[in-house]
Amino acid sequence: MIVEERIYRIRNGRMGRYLALVRDEGLAIQQPILGHLIGYFTTEIGLLSHVTHLWAYADFEDRVRRRQQLADDPRWQAFLPRLSENIEQAENRILLPTDFSPLR
Repeated sequence: MIVEERIYRIRNGRMGRYLALVRDEGLAIQQPILGHLIGYFTTEIGLLSHVTHLWAYADFEDRVRRRQQLADDPRWQAFLPRLSENIEQAENRILLPTDFSPLR
């Protein structure tokens, strides 16, 4: 298993709009394709206006296949510009669980 960590810095004043888009439209498109959403988080202390979401995949090939399927989905293609206009910066990491991690 691998975990994809996606971190977005949201434009000032747009956090509510971004979260509403994800909650009301985005997850309905993403979740059936991407699969296992571990969590969706906002920051309270430290760097503000950040959103972090974690997705689990069987392996890197599974992630590549699912992300491509999402990118090819016409609903996602129509939705993405509305979501992206709220994002100032994006960071993406692939996390590998240790042999003693509860998530493996």
